[in-house]
Amino acid sequence: MPLNIPDKLPAVKLLQEENIFVMNESQASHQDIRPLKIIILNLMPLKISTETDLLRLLSNSPLQIEIDFMKIKGHTPKNTPSEHMRAFYRNFDELRNQKYDGMIITGAPVEELDFEEVTYWDEMKQIIDWADKHVTSTLFICWAAQAALFHYYGIPKYPLEKKIFGIFEHVLSDPKLPIFRGFDDLFFIPHSRHTEIREEDISKVDALEIIATSVEAGVSIVKAKNGKQLFITGHSEYSRHTLDGEYKRDKVKNLPIEIPLNYYLNDNPENAPQMRWRSTANLLFANWLNYYVYQQTPYNLDEIQ
Repeated sequence: MPLNIPDKLPAVKLLQEENIFVMNESQASHQDIRPLKIIILNLMPLKISTETDLLRLLSNSPLQIEIDFMKIKGHTPKNTPSEHMRAFYRNFDELRNQKYDGMIITGAPVEELDFEEVTYWDEMKQIIDWADKHVTSTLFICWAAQAALFHYYGIPKYPLEKKIFGIFEHVLSDPKLPIFRGFDDLFFIPHSRHTEIREEDISKVDALEIIATSVEAGVSIVKAKNGKQLFITGHSEYSRHTLDGEYKRDKVKNLPIEIPLNYYLNDNPENAPQMRWRSTANLLFANWLNYYVYQQTPYNLDEIQ
């Protein structure tokens, strides 16, 4: 997919080195088509890595996409240079009058806190409510999925005795759903979380349906029946070495962490990680963009209800 992103965004060079086609602002200005407008609220601590992971997947389609990055106004990232944030991110207040074809809200390292204890919870609720009226379809990832399910539908989260950490096998509910076009019967998604949502709570909400589950990782993908929201409890966007970095980081800090399951060859961290979810991730994002964004969004963004 031709991605229309700022010329100097670090992800541009990284993706070009992977032979992924990225269209910068200069090239895009010469194409006479309306690109899809996607807004990304990036709550992950390593923002440049997350940007690259998401843009890598958004590139896998013939559509042109224009990307904006949103940040939380009252939160200063510790692991991303302030110059990067000033150059490529804008506050919600600067973007709230715009409308978008699609939105992605990432996970955040706050899942062990009650939602109300998160310092930016009030702003998060405003953004979630804004997305419902200003975005055709929103993809919520990990903590953002739990946060949106709680805010929209009152679905609680529960602490786990042990962190779900690794690559887990999933089954889908209905292969005819557009989000699963091209999927195998069994597919893999990385998970890295300390909390969970439960099937019995979701089943009480008529507007929701569970469309993918894992024996080990539990509820994996929930869909609003109108297709306006998709909630993913895992991290299909993760690159090959993301869990490796998390594992080695926590080992160095002497934090309680187990070897990520089904990840290293022979479950030995001395071996290289095995990439088992690339095709799933590419299909998931491409299907979301095609069937839930592109084919549903009005040509005139002002017509989004």
